[in-house]
Amino acid sequence: MTVALLDRAALGAIEALEATDDIEFGVRLLANTPTHESRDPALLRQWACAADEFGAALAPVARTAHVVESGDGLAKGLLARYTSRPVPTVELYTDTLALAEELIDRLGWRHWYPAGSVRAAAIAHEAVHEQLHHGPAKTALKRSLGHIVLRAGRHRLYGHVAGADEIAAHAYARTVCGLGRSPLLLTAALATALAAEPPHGSPQGSPHGRKK
Repeated sequence: MTVALLDRAALGAIEALEATDDIEFGVRLLANTPTHESRDPALLRQWACAADEFGAALAPVARTAHVVESGDGLAKGLLARYTSRPVPTVELYTDTLALAEELIDRLGWRHWYPAGSVRAAAIAHEAVHEQLHHGPAKTALKRSLGHIVLRAGRHRLYGHVAGADEIAAHAYARTVCGLGRSPLLLTAALATALAAEPPHGSPQGSPHGRKK
């Protein structure tokens, strides 16, 4: 597909996305994550803000995962995917990356997403997930969210907030890559463009995928 063929309805939907603040995208991500269906929207916004602040404050991390490229991302509805086995790998989908770059130019968003920044942000996003799933960063994120599931005297057990690591990873990528807006805006716009004219028989979903 080509974004030059986007109809008025699709462009109008993307304009509405552009007017939405970045934290709201995080709130929507959480609201659409299983286990959060009945959560108070105010709590979801609190978590989204905390996760965004946590990710933005993370120190730059060295990429350890192997990066490979393939050209079937549009068919899978993916921009990038991280897998930990057999070795940590970030798979970049060049066709989806190219479409994202075309969409940025079509929408006049180049001041937010400089040339080449989508690829860099995808790598940064996926690379930081390894840090957020293992070691002290995982615990630190839980503490920053403040989701206490058990109290015993002075001791507190902080629970996992599904989707918060995704928000943190986007905030990290936005910060280290110097983006003007969160990658969440771009992925939402990309999903809208794909939905307007999806490749024949292709599944639609989040442009980021992950296997453990």
